[in-house]
Amino acid sequence: MKTRIHKILADHGIGSRRGLETLIRQRKVFVNGQLASIGQLVTENDIFEVDGRSIKLSKKDPKKKRVLMYNKKVGEISSRKDPDHKRTIFDTLPKLKSGRWVSVGRLDINTSGLILFTNDGSFANDLMHPSSEIEREYVARVHGEVTDAILQNLVSGIMLEDGLAKFTDVQGGRKGNTNQWFAMVIMEGRTREVRRLWESQGLEISRLKRVRYGNLFLPANLKQGAFKELSKSEISSLERQLSDQ
Repeated sequence: MKTRIHKILADHGIGSRRGLETLIRQRKVFVNGQLASIGQLVTENDIFEVDGRSIKLSKKDPKKKRVLMYNKKVGEISSRKDPDHKRTIFDTLPKLKSGRWVSVGRLDINTSGLILFTNDGSFANDLMHPSSEIEREYVARVHGEVTDAILQNLVSGIMLEDGLAKFTDVQGGRKGNTNQWFAMVIMEGRTREVRRLWESQGLEISRLKRVRYGNLFLPANLKQGAFKELSKSEISSLERQLSDQ
């Protein structure tokens, strides 16, 4: 039975559907030696090359869905490889017998905190898709005077270069002489969206950390640069959040 190329590769943990579609558009995916196209129908018997790596798919078995929670350090990049040889979020993850870990979204190099990985690319895509409406919670140290009017702007919506963006909730925390901590919730994962929202109001973030994805909180005892594997019940909880939308 033939399946669309981005789905079959995602199901085998080669990447997320969105990431694979990007690689196809960049002409970095081949099927049986020929350039792949968006929506192309393929089978597990075809031979694939993805971003320079030759891949032969095994017959899809009902493999165990695995999810890791990782506490990212500032200074780590979210790409799989870096030409400048910086540390990446993939460097310390456990090896898989087949497929590879797919990150559920990204955090920029200066942002720390919770990031999820799974061996199921379709699951990763579902968790990242805007239609899932899964909350992401961050804490930030903001420099400058934050007025009630600014907070209202941030929850009402700001037109950024890639469209309207907003926080669904912002709560103030402890104050310093020139800064204050805030906790905020956002429903999307656009590039640097949290930082860009604050910057649109003339404010600067000096520290930013993601502490929650959906109903999964970053454990206080999970050290930076360390990971933990989610239990079956925790994975089921994530799945229920998707089915509830």
